Amino acid sequence: MPRRPICMDCHREVLWTVTDAGKRLAVDPAPDDTGNTAVYRDGLGTYRSRRPSEELPRMAWEKLHIPHVATCPARTRTPTQQRPAVLPPGVLDLAAYRRKAGGRP
Repeated sequence: MPRRPICMDCHREVLWTVTDAGKRLAVDPAPDDTGNTAVYRDGLGTYRSRRPSEELPRMAWEKLHIPHVATCPARTRTPTQQRPAVLPPGVLDLAAYRRKAGGRP
């Protein structure tokens, strides 16, 4: 049996799905009831994924999975890793400028 593709960042196996919008989304291969992505396999063998909602809840043939980007150890960061406390000389904090400019969230 062929191996599943692996994440290039953490080297764990992932399951590639196609969303309703036609985009590719990597999910963890093991189903998880705490997940927020419904995954099923269509008639051609392609894994499809979508976000269940109140209008269209999870169907019986779909299983819940967690998107891999939420569990990838190489991508998850603690709040202290997001931005250094002091920026290097010559580097501007554009986020602070954009907040002052207003007009855009």
